[in-house]
Amino acid sequence: MWYNTSAVTDTLKAAESGGNDSGWIMHHILDSRELDFEPFGVIHLPEIHLFGIDLSITKHVVFMWLAALLLILIFWKVSKAYRKSKVPHGISNLMEVLVVFVRDEIARPTIGSGYERFLPYLLTVFFFILTCNFLGLVPYAATATSNIAVTATLATMSFIVIQVGGMIKNGVFGYFKGLIPHGIPFWLIPIMFVVEILGLFTKPFALAIRLFANMTAGHIVILALLGLIFILKTYIVVPVSVAFALFIYLLEILVALIQAYIFTMLSSLFIGMAYHQEH
Repeated sequence: MWYNTSAVTDTLKAAESGGNDSGWIMHHILDSRELDFEPFGVIHLPEIHLFGIDLSITKHVVFMWLAALLLILIFWKVSKAYRKSKVPHGISNLMEVLVVFVRDEIARPTIGSGYERFLPYLLTVFFFILTCNFLGLVPYAATATSNIAVTATLATMSFIVIQVGGMIKNGVFGYFKGLIPHGIPFWLIPIMFVVEILGLFTKPFALAIRLFANMTAGHIVILALLGLIFILKTYIVVPVSVAFALFIYLLEILVALIQAYIFTMLSSLFIGMAYHQEH
């Protein structure tokens, strides 16, 4: 996404046109088919169509690939370091702290017995979201997790893991039977069954919207604060705008960590609810 001269140029254009057009903000947040490195140039990404399906590469796809590549390289280096010494050093130590945190503070308390089979998925989701969030704070980069299609896909993957995990532990029939609370009147069973089925879909929906909204909101606020300097056309607001934009930017670092934690924790919690229906 981030704060390049293209954003400043668009802000100036908005100011010259009367200052009422906020479309330039969304231009720097939404997905596109080019990587904007103004004033150094623009890279146009290839358009790919297969059997009438648009499979074009976009900037969010590029940065998802970059996040995946970074994680592969980092954990390859970590695994190589562990083969040499069981005592972690440097980045290996940091990765171990995060892995142990996900295992001991998220997976084990929320899932309980049998958490080990879901730990690889939870670790993958946590590190991928965290890396995508942090990449969005780098100049000229883009935040893939501010794309609703990306967060919806992540939520769908969690939905599949939740349902499959519940069915593996309880069986297909037993899993759906377990959705109905015990001891309710017989005539309420059809209503409760429909409510519980709807609840299965509202959980991943909440995961997708929460991550998307939080990662988008911060970027909009920062660009809007910086845009005030040019829209109001006065130096008086410069210290205030820059100070608040810097504060929000630092806050975004915390938000990047929190949102990766929340998505992983809620996914783990929902898995635990489906896996141990007796509780």
